Amino acid sequence: MKKKEKDQEEGQVLKEKQAILYIVIPCYNEEPVLEETTRQLKVKMEKLIKEKKISPMSRVMYVNDGSKDKTWELIQKIHKQEPLFTGICLSRNRGHQNALLAGLMTAKNYADVVISMDADLQDDINAIDEMIDKYYAGNDIVYGVRSKRKKDTWFKRVTAEGFYKFMSKMGVDIVYNHADYRLTSKRVLNYLEDYKEVNLFLRGIFPLIGFSSDVVYYERNERFAGESKYPLKKMLSFAWDGITSFSIKPIKMVLNLGIIIFIVSIIVLIYCLVVKFLGNTVAGWTFTTCSIWLVAGLEMLSLGIIGEYVGKIYSETKARPRYIISRNLNEEEKSEK
Repeated sequence: MKKKEKDQEEGQVLKEKQAILYIVIPCYNEEPVLEETTRQLKVKMEKLIKEKKISPMSRVMYVNDGSKDKTWELIQKIHKQEPLFTGICLSRNRGHQNALLAGLMTAKNYADVVISMDADLQDDINAIDEMIDKYYAGNDIVYGVRSKRKKDTWFKRVTAEGFYKFMSKMGVDIVYNHADYRLTSKRVLNYLEDYKEVNLFLRGIFPLIGFSSDVVYYERNERFAGESKYPLKKMLSFAWDGITSFSIKPIKMVLNLGIIIFIVSIIVLIYCLVVKFLGNTVAGWTFTTCSIWLVAGLEMLSLGIIGEYVGKIYSETKARPRYIISRNLNEEEKSEK
């Protein structure tokens, strides 16, 4: 039987029973929020189990991404006190996307369906109910989408909306106002495992995988405590990674820019020759100097863009592991038994 047909049959069977849900939460220095996050998610998970929407084997999986505070110690403590919670620990800090991927790839070994969300309680956990309903309705991916941005500052709102619009213009298939709050079925995660790129941009990968999908709209809350892990500098870097990982439009722009400069240089050359043959003196070094600086600047910019792509190719060819899991509380618990 072909893999696709087998996945479809497995997916149909899973939707006819109580699905095992894992909620994956990347954590980097989340000590101030973790206890409150645990408290709220415990109430939510127990409610879903009581309503028989999910299996009692469902869990919340915290992913410690090389935190420098006591996040991992707190995760271990929560795991011992609360059976609904487990965790994995990465060998070092690998960044949000790699930590999230590590959690997804680990959780799919135990779960039928996985929801990813942040630890800071900004993602509305009440949207989980609707996500699960849409999963049972036949959707393999359910995107959590912000309904509005009234709580954001003007600068944050403009830059965030500009981010999604710019990504779309650059040819990246991305869900507008969606971050990493989403539900994915096990079979989607099985196909995600086939995507081996080192430069991860998960928001762009999931639409590429396909399968039936839907959205759930929610209003994002204020951060419960701590500081944002995505300041402007990181957001710009994240956007650039997304563009260069999924679009060759910047290289095409360099080509078009080169053609325009070449045409302009031919016009300037003809102008200079005509002026020379007419016996007129070309005024000044200003025009010449500005032209040299303009062309040199554009050349450096073009080389920089091309260099980014070459650098990504270099990283991909090394095929180094994207993360290393040093501890898995699920497996440790099994071995103790």
